[in-house]
Amino acid sequence: MTDETNAASSAKEDKKEPLEPVPATAAKDYVWTGPDGATINYTATAEMVPVREDDGTLIGHMFMLSQVSDASDKSDRPVTFCWNGGPGGASYMVNIGGMGAVRVKTDGMAHLTGVGEVEDNPDTLLPSSDLVFIDAFGTGYSHIAPGFDAKKVWGVDGDGDAFTRGIIAWLTEHKRFNSPIYLYGESYGTMRNAVVYRLLGEHGIGVTGVVEQSTILDYAPTLSGNDAYYMGMVPVYAATANYFGKAGKGVDQYEWYNKAFDFVNSTLAGALVLGDELPADRMDEIAGQMSELIGLPKDFIKAKGLRIELDTFRKTLLADEGKTTGRYDTRFTTFGYPDVQGDNEFFAGEDPSYDAINAAYLDVYMKMLGDIGFKGYANYEGLSMKVNESWNWNHQAPGTMGSPQTPNVAFDIATALRRNPTSRILFFGGIHDAATPYWNVRHDMGKLFLPQALKDRIEYHVHSNGHMLYCDQVALEAAGPELKAFYEKRHEQ
Repeated sequence: MTDETNAASSAKEDKKEPLEPVPATAAKDYVWTGPDGATINYTATAEMVPVREDDGTLIGHMFMLSQVSDASDKSDRPVTFCWNGGPGGASYMVNIGGMGAVRVKTDGMAHLTGVGEVEDNPDTLLPSSDLVFIDAFGTGYSHIAPGFDAKKVWGVDGDGDAFTRGIIAWLTEHKRFNSPIYLYGESYGTMRNAVVYRLLGEHGIGVTGVVEQSTILDYAPTLSGNDAYYMGMVPVYAATANYFGKAGKGVDQYEWYNKAFDFVNSTLAGALVLGDELPADRMDEIAGQMSELIGLPKDFIKAKGLRIELDTFRKTLLADEGKTTGRYDTRFTTFGYPDVQGDNEFFAGEDPSYDAINAAYLDVYMKMLGDIGFKGYANYEGLSMKVNESWNWNHQAPGTMGSPQTPNVAFDIATALRRNPTSRILFFGGIHDAATPYWNVRHDMGKLFLPQALKDRIEYHVHSNGHMLYCDQVALEAAGPELKAFYEKRHEQ
């Protein structure tokens, strides 16, 4: 690049001029065919939706891919807004991998090739709802307007506000107000769900249902040394050890998982609170029980004070086989790194359960957009570390003072439910999910002390999957009827 080119580029950036025109909307008609032969005619639309502040200032354009049934009567047809998490993740995975009309076929715990095999998704939400997949600003094709401060939307509250505005913009453009509205979020997307659930209500838009897949509500367990972190991990460790035959041989996976879940609640929690004041004989006894559950040696667990870090577990469980396990899904494995590559930060970011699917998912998604006729920008930002590392974690939950940097949006979800007691919430968890352990979700919701009338609006389901429910065909087939029933409950009081 010449000096003149550099100078021209810098001048263009200083003037905050758009580098490229906003891509035009594209749409195409398709027919989805289900496993029983049932069909749905639908239109897939890829568009850049302008999102504005109250005074009309353009925040940016959100990329949204919708799959909308061609049925003429939409009076009772829900619209579900779907997204992944990160923060910094686009929504292609929950689309092409899980809830969209087409998907990449999975192959158990095998590493998929870059050329993914595509099929009509037998487990799509399309029979129950129209679908709108939204990319967060700075991810996918969603672009912040030149001159607008990205810090305003790269954070818990700003992101929630942007998605709320984006949803309202889509409802306005497509004339879908008064449709039953659902939110479907995964991972950080569940935290986004909680905030958007509350904010939509504050904008006078009722949410009929919220689906929380692989949930994190309180970020305190991500802080170093937090006891809830170690408690949440133990059931996942137990399920993983059971899967690899290192513990609980011959015992049903859910029975073993539940045994560890009960152990955490009845025994481990109290021991961790005592710290080094736990009597030595009691430490020895509990370490023995824990060893039986998670497949690591008792003395090893004692030396760690009953506190086993995830990376320690991933490196240790299959060390005799020269392998490490995944984080998103602990059943996936890869070959262990030698000490020369033993940097903890590097290892923490290495995940065979992500590597196994990402290339196939993204390649197929790009092909699908091309088939629709959408011509986006030069690069689709599937996972933006710039967004992730710039995230503002401050969040003032309703009923609290100040804005701590470890947000807890359980308060938001409880406030939204109190304000809208006809809505419903569904939590999906996976026994092999070490990114957002299911134990912590139950713990966080249990601390809200909701009245029984509101607790009756919430349901919990746990399956064999890891973080990405859609990577596990067995889990998907089990979750499908639960999702269908959840949507049908809108007709109940």
